[in-house]
Amino acid sequence: MAFDIEMIKKVYENMAERVDKARDLVGRPLTLSEKILYSHLWEGVPSQAFARGKDYVDFAPDRVACQDATAQMALLQFMHAGKNKVAVPTTVHCDHLIQAKIDAKTDLKRAKEQSNEVFDFLSSVSDKYGIGFWKPGAGIIHQVVLENYAFPGGMMIGTDSHTVNAGGLGMLAIGVGGADAVDVMSGMAWELKFPKLIGVKLTGKLSGWTAPKDVILKVAGILTVKGGTGAVIEYFGEGAKAMSCTGKGTICNMGAEVGATTSTFGYDESMDRYLRATNRADVADAAAAVADYLTADAEVYANPEQYFDEVIEINLSELEPHLNGPFTPDLATPISKMREEAEKNDWPLQVQVGLIGSCTNSSYEDISRSASLAKQVAEKKLKTKAKFTITPGSEVVRYTIERDGFIDTFDKIGATVFANACGPCIGMWDREGAEKEERNTIVHSFNRNFSKRADGNPNTLAFVGSPELVTALAIAGDLGFNPLTDKLINEDGEEVMLDEPTGNELPPKGFDAEDPGYQAPSEDGSGVEVIVSPTSERLELLAPFKPWNGENITGAKLLIKAFGKCTTDHISMAGPWLRFRGHLDNISNNMLIGAVNAFNMKTNSVKNELTGEYDAVPAVQRAYKAADVPTVVVGDHNYGEGSSREHAAMEPRHLGVRAVLVKSFARIHETNLKKQGMLALTFANEADYDKIQEGDTFNFTDLKEFAPNKQLTLEVVHKDGSKDVIMANHSYNEGQIGWFVAGSALNLIAAASNA
Repeated sequence: MAFDIEMIKKVYENMAERVDKARDLVGRPLTLSEKILYSHLWEGVPSQAFARGKDYVDFAPDRVACQDATAQMALLQFMHAGKNKVAVPTTVHCDHLIQAKIDAKTDLKRAKEQSNEVFDFLSSVSDKYGIGFWKPGAGIIHQVVLENYAFPGGMMIGTDSHTVNAGGLGMLAIGVGGADAVDVMSGMAWELKFPKLIGVKLTGKLSGWTAPKDVILKVAGILTVKGGTGAVIEYFGEGAKAMSCTGKGTICNMGAEVGATTSTFGYDESMDRYLRATNRADVADAAAAVADYLTADAEVYANPEQYFDEVIEINLSELEPHLNGPFTPDLATPISKMREEAEKNDWPLQVQVGLIGSCTNSSYEDISRSASLAKQVAEKKLKTKAKFTITPGSEVVRYTIERDGFIDTFDKIGATVFANACGPCIGMWDREGAEKEERNTIVHSFNRNFSKRADGNPNTLAFVGSPELVTALAIAGDLGFNPLTDKLINEDGEEVMLDEPTGNELPPKGFDAEDPGYQAPSEDGSGVEVIVSPTSERLELLAPFKPWNGENITGAKLLIKAFGKCTTDHISMAGPWLRFRGHLDNISNNMLIGAVNAFNMKTNSVKNELTGEYDAVPAVQRAYKAADVPTVVVGDHNYGEGSSREHAAMEPRHLGVRAVLVKSFARIHETNLKKQGMLALTFANEADYDKIQEGDTFNFTDLKEFAPNKQLTLEVVHKDGSKDVIMANHSYNEGQIGWFVAGSALNLIAAASNA
């Protein structure tokens, strides 16, 4: 029986009335995305139609999920909300704080020793507030959610950008910052700008070497890392129906890499099969009763151009395996062109490591298809040329693939099986030799490949591919190897070709696990004590941010003008810094250390205008804070791309940055800045970015008149005394301006609870 089955049944009971009413209001057939959005309005039954990309709308998500790195800050904030229990089903998953180094058993043991304080905090705070807790080793949040909590037609939010993975089961699952999660856990509405809609029509059928991963790699090449911003991507067509549920999850997972709010698929037989295989026949039966409401109206898919803002069509029968990268997940290259591109760009052709698994590609189907290739190594008398690692997505997957002999197959080619955790995908990889910063190539089936992302080495070129392709490239040890056409020389000197990968969508013997790793909360947590040591380096109770004083901000110094790509990895690095995710002051020592200073093209080197000396960004900002000097950060396009980590907003807020002024924002980061009481502004004229000079001072001349749809005026005073007046746009509504005035959204929640 599924978790929270009564909640799921309630969603389905309300769906017909709400969707039918929405269809009447909108006056046309509805997409699946619209059906889910309109059936989850905070007001219940819809009373108006909303404009895509314009109207802010209050929603009532069905559940919340948090991973351990972001859950710390989210739950520290929730403790200030004055609630006795979470208002909606909520879970915490311990998957980020387990470093990959030796093997699963050794690494998990070390993590429990090193992060015991954090795990104990998360366990106890979950127990106190009625939150389901998944212990270290249970698996990666998104795989565990897909196996246990996702359901067709539902809406959930999660404190991780890859929450969107649950779209593989027909949800609208959206990544958010911790403050958004606190809203929903506190029983409040969750606000989102009504998204635009991108339709992706999949014709034909995947076969041979082409995998679901290649669909999203192709889409990323089309849309780029910001092409999906503010939109839901809805996949449909015969190709979608022919794909496995977990394959759909892979595609939705990497939708985060194009900036999409989320991605989803209409309910079909593959989802029914997956629900039943994961012991949720009750959900499958309930979904079947409202199946027409769990996909778009027939007219939509018949004439998609009339109902979507943008339509992309991909013929899966013609789709070629892709590799995306390096350094950005949208640089898409068909495998047949990779050798040519690598030689043209001087990318190292020797593959040092192949890594499969992660929340993106760790399904039974993924592992079984990769194992079919690993099995050929011995059969064809080959030798694996690169190191090879597997990161299972959950204990259920790991136990099942071990039972079915796949781990033994991987062992025979010298592979390492890491713990059921994020590991190398998020930089939690203690890779031997990475500190030498040698230029090298790795291939993986993860989702992101930003500089330093996997191993901390800025000279590691990471390429993203399907598990099958990654396995083949690891066997060949050659980035330019095309398994569709190229031959390998075996130990007998013979030319051999790898056979096409094969595998099962679901385990023939069913899924199994001795201990999935779940800990249920107490019915009454009032007696549970949550202990945070005042001397802890890992955890720190939060103090409220100060409210706005009602005056114009004047004399603000430029902290940094960030050049080019500035993701949340650049603003608040992961890897070894993950250990401080529950201690705001300590983790603030990584603030913007990865951002490139446009004036000297260096990282972590900005000028302190109080001393005239160059120093680390956090050190300079702490000096400004001590002197009570406000500061401004300036950035380029898609600022804050990547992870949902709200630390990238909380750290500048904590250290005294007052405003972030950029060409454009990634959705989650812009919201996170607003929630923490900061000014998130964009240049009205992007060319004004070039007017910002080192040593500039900013005066906000009309902040007292801060209002929706009204530009703000900034006087920029240069070192030579000359001035430029620039206009800044913003997307604040009245409620969000209230967050700024109060000092943060959390301050308003706490005030309401104490009233």
